[in-house]
Amino acid sequence: MTKKKNINPTDAELDILRVLWSHGPGTVKEIHEQLPGKPPRGYTTVLKLLQIMSEKDLVARDERRRAHVYRACYSIEYTQRKLLSRLMDKAFDSSAGKLVVQALSAKPASREELQEIRRLLDKLEGGKK
Repeated sequence: MTKKKNINPTDAELDILRVLWSHGPGTVKEIHEQLPGKPPRGYTTVLKLLQIMSEKDLVARDERRRAHVYRACYSIEYTQRKLLSRLMDKAFDSSAGKLVVQALSAKPASREELQEIRRLLDKLEGGKK
């Protein structure tokens, strides 16, 4: 894996990363077939995006086979943390609390998500209830 750095994928690049995270490594053809259809992207567009993503170290390309196989360089969790950290710094004065309050105000969490949030808060508070 490459050195972890400040990653900044575009929306189109995130679509490709989601395919790689959910389906694993794949060829351009396989990735193209799994991409959501709105807006539809052509094969050559996906190829060009993957080439750019390779230069940005978002994906790694295995060239051992005729059809190159691409894989995500970073996990979904790492990417989400990096994107969230940047958003928190830019829009919420680096305040996790402000971000969480706005996130829960914008779209209420499910019962399961609230339970997960409570578990995390308990863990952060040292198991206190």
